[in-house]
Amino acid sequence: MLVFNFDKALAVTSAEDFVGEVLAKQIGAAGVVTGDDFTFGRARKGDVEALRHLGHGHGILAEAVAPVLDGARISSGRIREALIEGDTATATHLLSRDFAIEGVVQRGDRRGRELGYPTANLSLGDYQRPKYGIYAVRVTLDDESEYPGVANLGVRPTFDPAQELLEAHIFGFDGDLYDRTIEVGLHAFIREEKKFDEVQALIVQMREDEAAARELLAL
Repeated sequence: MLVFNFDKALAVTSAEDFVGEVLAKQIGAAGVVTGDDFTFGRARKGDVEALRHLGHGHGILAEAVAPVLDGARISSGRIREALIEGDTATATHLLSRDFAIEGVVQRGDRRGRELGYPTANLSLGDYQRPKYGIYAVRVTLDDESEYPGVANLGVRPTFDPAQELLEAHIFGFDGDLYDRTIEVGLHAFIREEKKFDEVQALIVQMREDEAAARELLAL
């Protein structure tokens, strides 16, 4: 995988130079496949036809694929909107899998364990931020084993200081996950984050969240 840093130099690169200098010389591309709405070059002056024409002069074959539709074009924008709204059903349909966040389990304040719900805590890193709240999840460990669970994604408004985390309580697992890489798939949105004045009220709600997650995961 080659990742382009979209800096000023790349932003002002003309369509002609992008094909001739970047694709042909820097990468040595023999073929390029894009979506049918692909644009490139300064001010987005290059399009699919321009890519075919310019690529031909450098021995690069350019092809465009038709959009994938489910009534409307499936796009990253639609998926992001669904995640922001907590619409996991739509996001899963468009992705053909649950949206998942992977990371290394961090050492936290062990507050979840004190409440009877030990959690594996992940930083959200550069991932798209889904709607903050409680989710039914499926957790895949680094040995490829999978477990159901319930997770809080957000800033834990009941406790100070606020800290953005994905905290997953895994059903049926009692091992040590610190410093291991896991993946948490968001299967279904249960409710929004809420601040509780009393810890006991939070525990009662967590039990209800667990029951809801088990039902959504058909456990």
